[in-house]
Amino acid sequence: MSNETSGNGSKIIIGLLIVALIGSWVYFNSSKTELITQNEVKVATIDSAKNVIQSEFIAASAKADSLTSQNASLQGDLLAKSTEIQKLKGNISNILRKKDATDKELAEAKAMIGELNGKVANLFADLGKAQEANKQLTAQNTDLTNQNSDLSTNLTATKKEKERLQDIGSTLHASTFNIQSLRVKEGGKERVTSNAKRANTIRLSFQIDKNKITPTGTQELYVCITAPDGKAFGEGGNFTTREEGSKAFSNKLTVQYEQNATLPVSYDVKQTSKFVEGEYKVEVYNNGFKIGEGKTTLKRGLF
Repeated sequence: MSNETSGNGSKIIIGLLIVALIGSWVYFNSSKTELITQNEVKVATIDSAKNVIQSEFIAASAKADSLTSQNASLQGDLLAKSTEIQKLKGNISNILRKKDATDKELAEAKAMIGELNGKVANLFADLGKAQEANKQLTAQNTDLTNQNSDLSTNLTATKKEKERLQDIGSTLHASTFNIQSLRVKEGGKERVTSNAKRANTIRLSFQIDKNKITPTGTQELYVCITAPDGKAFGEGGNFTTREEGSKAFSNKLTVQYEQNATLPVSYDVKQTSKFVEGEYKVEVYNNGFKIGEGKTTLKRGLF
């Protein structure tokens, strides 16, 4: 009886152990299956997020490539911005090529895609401005081309006009004219007078103004004096003006001009015979152009 009871107890214990073992095996397999399922879900989630980011990158990259390929000759600031875009694309691509990219890396890639879209938008706006500026320059160049075409129809006339403009630009200009009638005695003593009978000298003084075009060197000035009767005063000869043809002058002055500097000039016209009463007009010419004029009036005197 005792042996039978002992044998039954052993069987029960063995049975319990088998049940426990089977339960542990079932639990282990269940946990393993659940863990595998969780990992599969996690991997699927990561792959899904990566695919979304990959799609966003492809779209942004296509915009960037299209923009830069259509503007292959970028220069300066625009080229620098295009280079930054290509560098950013490379950084994103490096992350997305990883098979085991982490959530943090994918988040960084997503942030960089946002930055990439911003840089592409800015470059697009800058290119629009540049293209508009180019349109304006093209229009201006077209106008200039048309003008040049019109000018080239008569090359000889154009050259003459250019030479005329250069002459005008290099012609001196006189200002601050002052004309006095004087009586100069043999000893050199001078006295201002408006008396035609007493005056024996007309003094002309003026200033040659600054000119950035006229080179340093000698310049010839023609002084023309017209008497009250309308005739030329003095016998200096004749010279050719640019606009009035041949003209008599009283004297020719040679001055030493310094480029872009003022030059004071003073000139005396002496008369051995008496001056006649009336208005005397004094004109100064350079390069055939009148550069200044002034007037003085001598009155009738009792003696």
